[in-house]
Amino acid sequence: MKAIIPVAGAGTKLRPLTYTQPKALIPIAGKTILGVIVDQLLEAGVTEFVFVIGYLGEKIQRYIDKTYPHLTHTFVTQNDRRGTAHAIWLTREAAIGDEVMIVLGDTVCDYNVAEIISSKVSQIGVRKVDDPRSFGVAELNDKDMVMRMVEKPLIPKSNMAMVGIYYIKESEAMYAALEKNLNGKADENGEYHFTNALQHMIDDGINIHAFRVNNWFDCGKKETLLSTNATLLKQMEDEHPERAVQEYDTTVIIHPVNIAEGCVIRHCIIGPNVSIGEHTKIESSIIKDSIIGSYAELQQVVLNSSIIGNDAYVRGLSQSLNIGDNTEIDLG
Repeated sequence: MKAIIPVAGAGTKLRPLTYTQPKALIPIAGKTILGVIVDQLLEAGVTEFVFVIGYLGEKIQRYIDKTYPHLTHTFVTQNDRRGTAHAIWLTREAAIGDEVMIVLGDTVCDYNVAEIISSKVSQIGVRKVDDPRSFGVAELNDKDMVMRMVEKPLIPKSNMAMVGIYYIKESEAMYAALEKNLNGKADENGEYHFTNALQHMIDDGINIHAFRVNNWFDCGKKETLLSTNATLLKQMEDEHPERAVQEYDTTVIIHPVNIAEGCVIRHCIIGPNVSIGEHTKIESSIIKDSIIGSYAELQQVVLNSSIIGNDAYVRGLSQSLNIGDNTEIDLG
């Protein structure tokens, strides 16, 4: 059993943050997006990982080596951006012959991982959405067997969107379907979709069932990233009510919040739904519903629904922001 996590994307919808940091390493609720995914799998008993890296891949490598020093893992590099099908196909030497659990590196979901990897048939995660035209869509029968999959259909026949979680028992058939897909025509962006390879498997008679996730957060956009942060902070407090948050003199903390080690915070109101990275300094500020990176410095700001990158400096501002790493702003 191996977990495959593609994290090679450039994260263009989260720029400028992702100019200097992979999307998967953006902090949420005291972890990173990738950390949330890896921890979920580890807790369910998954022990071997394959990471598909590309854009800023060396930062992914350093993060895994530092955060999970005892993890059994392999890195595979995707140099050309040819889509998810191509990324997964690159893992064939590391994973063929094993059952695989594939989790896209910008997707955080609430589901029972252990139950899925103990299934007797292949499974895909789905969630009902109002407008499925922007997603891969699964058409199901009354027993939740997948009858057909379509990537971003113009006229959807189902509102069950695929969330980016796949448990595949027949990995040899999967890699054969991926190769067949890659020998075909790419989409207008030159990418190959994993959805099409899965459809090849269904056409060849392989049963794939769908399971419904309780919550799904696609962390590819600022709004959903902040929503994910708020939800995970609330879950953290509910599951660990005894968890202590350091008190700061002359500062009011409105829970839920997560403040990393080494922070200096004075004369502030922090929260609710705020995550702050390590060694960040904040003074005379009001911050809510926001994510603040590590080693940032904020003075006399009022922030709401904002993301501030690592090593950023912001002074004298009342706005909603999306600021990348190593940025300096003074609007005082």
